[in-house]
Amino acid sequence: MRSLCTSLPTLAPGSPVTLEGWVHRRRELARVTFLVVRDRSGLAQVVLPAGTVVPPEETTVRVTGTATANAQAPGGVEVTDAVVEALTEPAETPPAELWRPQLDVQLPTLLDHAPVLWRHPAQRARWELAAASLRGFRASLDGLGFTEVTTPKFVESATESGANVFAVDYFGRPAYLAQSPQFYKQQLVGVFERVYEVGPVFRAEPHDTVRHLAEYRSLDVELGFVRDHRDVLAMLREVLAGMVSGIESYAATAVGRTGARVPEVPAEIPVIHFAEALALVGAPEDEPDLAPEHERALGQWALEEHGSDFLAVEGYPMAKRPFYTHPQPGDPRWSNSFDLLFRGLELVTGGQRLHRPSDYDAAIRARGEDPADYAAYLQAFRHGMPPHGGFAIGLERWVSRLVEATNVREVTLFPRDLHRLTP
Repeated sequence: MRSLCTSLPTLAPGSPVTLEGWVHRRRELARVTFLVVRDRSGLAQVVLPAGTVVPPEETTVRVTGTATANAQAPGGVEVTDAVVEALTEPAETPPAELWRPQLDVQLPTLLDHAPVLWRHPAQRARWELAAASLRGFRASLDGLGFTEVTTPKFVESATESGANVFAVDYFGRPAYLAQSPQFYKQQLVGVFERVYEVGPVFRAEPHDTVRHLAEYRSLDVELGFVRDHRDVLAMLREVLAGMVSGIESYAATAVGRTGARVPEVPAEIPVIHFAEALALVGAPEDEPDLAPEHERALGQWALEEHGSDFLAVEGYPMAKRPFYTHPQPGDPRWSNSFDLLFRGLELVTGGQRLHRPSDYDAAIRARGEDPADYAAYLQAFRHGMPPHGGFAIGLERWVSRLVEATNVREVTLFPRDLHRLTP
């Protein structure tokens, strides 16, 4: 039976071993040849007689031999008396030496050769952080009575997002790639009360920055029977704590390999109103949004003032929020919505939604549109919907901040942006 590399220390000395994986490194010395094998679990050292012909790096192999104690080997155990069988033709030389501790390549090289360079243990560990975060995300919400849903990515109307959507030919008629599952997750609150989804979203915004992608993974949450957006923010806090717990439980090795700084989620996320945030960063009081430099300044303020990597900015102007956003009671200039900043970068957008049909009718007409164009969406509200709200987390941005990457593409398996459609 096959043994994983990291399971060797659990075997009794002298036990037979079968490893299957990739040739990670070959070291040919005068008296002995060392072969390092890599599989999904890690690395193992194989000892061979000097002069043994070993397939080149990245060739897949099967190694059979004997588990032998050696304090200098990974985990204190190596494989001796080994026979190496290549499982494919000799591999071509990879675009970088994957056995080196760090993957020292420029971003274009990383992206052009992603299918191979993601094999590097430190690079692969970045996505292991993402996978562990997803496990924690799902576990936290499952434990809080949420139902995981899936929603269509082809949609008929682009009215939610204006022009920033991708048009497609859908059997001879126009359709669009969904910019978010927003309409569907709201409707499903009327079915399940608490829902979440993990899936791709598509943004046809011509941004060519280190923080934007045309396609990314969105972690969407929507819940019913909230009092206001602060209940939504409290749920977001639980989800973030669950994602951190997932990393600690399932990706401790990846944290070490990447040097990730795993945040401590405070018992209560500090909150500042949008108007106060503008004053704090010295922006004009009529500024409609926060610029990246404002976000960075606010992140530093949150760290110094509250000791927190997180800061929620609430009360964004209604003019900058979608029509379904609930206004702030008593002052409809502002909204019951928020952005969550993580280390000075917007990570989450969330808030309370409208839930009364009459409010939707007024909000849509105020935009100069006809509510009839939203008939499929609005039917849920005509049949009774609770006060509700939700949020969406960008997975790649989350991992980017964990490892302090300079570009979100560094932590995206196969990024899609203004210029890139391959690999």
